[in-house]
Amino acid sequence: MYSHKKSPLVWFSHITVLVLVVLWTIPTFGLLVTSLRDKDQIVASGWWTSLSTSTQNLIYRTPGEAGQTEEGGLYINTGNALEDGAGKVSRFGTSSLRPQEFEVGQTVDLDDGMQLTVEENGDYRLTSPESFSRRGERIFVTAEIPPRFTFENYRNVLTAEGIGQSFLNSLTVAIPSTIIPVLVAAYAAYALSWMKFPFRNLLLAIIVGLLVVPLQMSLIPLLKMYNAIGQTFDVPAKTYVGIWLAHMGFGLPLAIYLLRNYIAGLPRELMESARVDGANDFMIFNKIILPLSYPALASFAIFQFLWTWNDLLVATVFLGNSEQTIVLTARLRELLGSRGGNWEILTASAFVSIIVPLVVFFALQRYLVRGLLAGSVKGG
Repeated sequence: MYSHKKSPLVWFSHITVLVLVVLWTIPTFGLLVTSLRDKDQIVASGWWTSLSTSTQNLIYRTPGEAGQTEEGGLYINTGNALEDGAGKVSRFGTSSLRPQEFEVGQTVDLDDGMQLTVEENGDYRLTSPESFSRRGERIFVTAEIPPRFTFENYRNVLTAEGIGQSFLNSLTVAIPSTIIPVLVAAYAAYALSWMKFPFRNLLLAIIVGLLVVPLQMSLIPLLKMYNAIGQTFDVPAKTYVGIWLAHMGFGLPLAIYLLRNYIAGLPRELMESARVDGANDFMIFNKIILPLSYPALASFAIFQFLWTWNDLLVATVFLGNSEQTIVLTARLRELLGSRGGNWEILTASAFVSIIVPLVVFFALQRYLVRGLLAGSVKGG
């Protein structure tokens, strides 16, 4: 028996992959945990402390006149200063300048003869010889709050924040913007690989050259051209058709380049045998090229879908930000701009946005393996 030792390069590649997996998994897991936490606990402590008790400074306002009762000539307000009554109060106060002025259980004198007592469980008793005002009194408490998880963040995101409509808009943009370039690029790659026509190499060189053209440089000229064509044929601007064509144009150079290199590497004997049997180019493409090209098609489809799903610039230029057409990334940008402190909304929204790319990636991985098996040589 001979022992086979792995080379240092193999160990290096394994360690590199492990490091990349860890670097991707830890922030994603932190994002998931944060999206499930209570909004007050998100501000008070990091996600890595989500399972431990956190210290929070809370503000509670008594119901005032609406919640008072009268006993023996005294007006009384009672209740609990902690949300849901969960936690343990360590200190309390009546001023924002001194929120930890008093100990729990201590009865303190306030203005106009009022007295306040706050217990460790958050129960308070506020008494006054005169009727309370409508606003009530503020109570500042420092409490130890146990970990609390909730799906309320996702409920707010999918309903009140309008993410649901933006989610559907992104699907409407991403799915056709992935399918159309893959189909067009597959036909073009076959033509550039196995069909002979004038200036084929020049056309391939132009396509490769388009890979280095910055997207930002071509956005405005392309938009002007699209608007001019739309005015000529009476087609409205900023429609889904426009963004589908834009994503197709931006994705085709890379798609054709990748698929052409793959298709050109297929055995020539397969094409020659098919032509001897009387097959034309269309039949060869559908019966031979497509089944053998599933790995390359699936690989590019993953990249194209991720790019179109996460796109913001092209969607803003060609689709706009109206309530009927705004995509998910634009909606998240608005949330970040107007509600920068609401981390529970932002994290839940971000996690919703990465669910679909993850599903697509793992789904196409399965088809990628099937394509590899389908491309193997089988005896007849």
